[in-house]
Amino acid sequence: MTPAWPRRLSSHRPLHLPSLLLWAVVACAGASWIAVSRLQQLNAAFETDARIVHRLLSQRVVQHDAIMATLALLQPAAAVGDNATSAAPSPLPRLTSVYPQILAVLQRSAQGDWPPALQAELAIAEAISRRTGHAAVAGLNLPAGRYYLVLAATPASYALHIDLRTTIPADEWPMDMATSPVRVTLEHGGEDFVVHPGRTDTAAWSRVYDFHKLLAAPSQPLDVVARRSVGLRELPWWGMLGWCVLTAALWLAGRALQRQRIARQRAEELLRLGQVARLNTLGELAAGMAHELNQPLTALLSSTQAAQRLLADDPPDLDTAQTAMARAVEQARRAATVVGRLRRLVERPDLAGQAQPLALPAAVHDVLHLLEPELAQRGITPQVTTAPDLPAVLAEPVALQQIIHNLLMNALQAMEQMPPAERQLHLAMAPTTAGHVALSVRDQGPGISPEARQHLFEPFFTTRTGGLGLGLTLCESLAQAMGAQLTVSPATPHPSAAERGAEFVLTLAVASAGHDR
Repeated sequence: MTPAWPRRLSSHRPLHLPSLLLWAVVACAGASWIAVSRLQQLNAAFETDARIVHRLLSQRVVQHDAIMATLALLQPAAAVGDNATSAAPSPLPRLTSVYPQILAVLQRSAQGDWPPALQAELAIAEAISRRTGHAAVAGLNLPAGRYYLVLAATPASYALHIDLRTTIPADEWPMDMATSPVRVTLEHGGEDFVVHPGRTDTAAWSRVYDFHKLLAAPSQPLDVVARRSVGLRELPWWGMLGWCVLTAALWLAGRALQRQRIARQRAEELLRLGQVARLNTLGELAAGMAHELNQPLTALLSSTQAAQRLLADDPPDLDTAQTAMARAVEQARRAATVVGRLRRLVERPDLAGQAQPLALPAAVHDVLHLLEPELAQRGITPQVTTAPDLPAVLAEPVALQQIIHNLLMNALQAMEQMPPAERQLHLAMAPTTAGHVALSVRDQGPGISPEARQHLFEPFFTTRTGGLGLGLTLCESLAQAMGAQLTVSPATPHPSAAERGAEFVLTLAVASAGHDR
């Protein structure tokens, strides 16, 4: 049985560039994911610290409101109607020692006035406080971190002089004042007070996180602003580099496995093709031997039969000779029978009956893939030209592959004696007249002499040292067996360097619509 058409290799075409692009996409996507994850972690930590800062500062300023409310509630009743101006009750001086953020406590009785230097500002704040029902800010100086908190009450109003610097709870602060990159300010009316200096990133690229929220005290409408800049140096470069190295290692391992798989498949296909070639060569050799033996055997049979007839007419006592000749005739016939049986045993099956529609470019591509190591060793890049809309051809798969393989190997061996720069291999596929497709294999070797052209397809004729001279004979026999034709193009009378070499043409019939694919 003729071996079935070999399975198509899925990785015939070089995949270096697509696989490299795939690795680049995976590496960049993974590195980006690592960077984004790190940025999200930094943002989450920033949000947490900013909310803690807002809560701590809100607790302190709310404490100021509580102190003011306590002072208003604890006023002595005797103060009602009193004309005193700013004489503070005895508990007031002790507030500054208990609350370090309170620099001074001012009191204005119903008939008194605020200190002259602060008269206007504190009076306005007192009026606002009386109208809104809660304390109001006066004398706000955010760059210095100072302001007054005024509460209108009866019979006396109070004002606290507050220092924002001592308002910051250092023992509960969530960030290191010296190293944390987060900058925290209290802002109002275009001015700001730096609570936490942080760091300002001046790099070409930085990611900025912002947090804005008013303090939880309506009396002190200060906006807590936190800002965090993330520069390139804070990205997880080692993790990103590690991911790229890992994916590169996996890509290289995949490429190595792919090369091993392709090399194994190529070796299997070459082994299979070599076995088929040896069987076909054995068939040619046996057929040639049978042809060579049949002639002397036929002559021996004719001679012995004639001798038998002549000896039968001779005088007495020729029975022994007659018996010997009869035995010779019997042995000659037996030899002819044995040779005929051997020829039938090794004879190739009818390839024409096994022909099927095939894509000629695919067959050529498969053989070129099998010969990639040979081509690379000789530094030859084949140039393949395929006519558009090339029809399918009618051929036996393995026989077609073996013919193309032998023609290409002959071309490669012919160009071994040429300089590497002059080695060129051209393959062309194009339809011809009368429903045929021609495959041309042309090399730039030394060419074929006129004497050798006359014997190219004869068995055992070779111009290569160590050759059997059966390759082209086998190709011609395989082509004829499946209804194709193999010829050598005529030599050019005066070939130039570009026209040097040999060209073999395999002409195949076009598959008709009635054949099953």
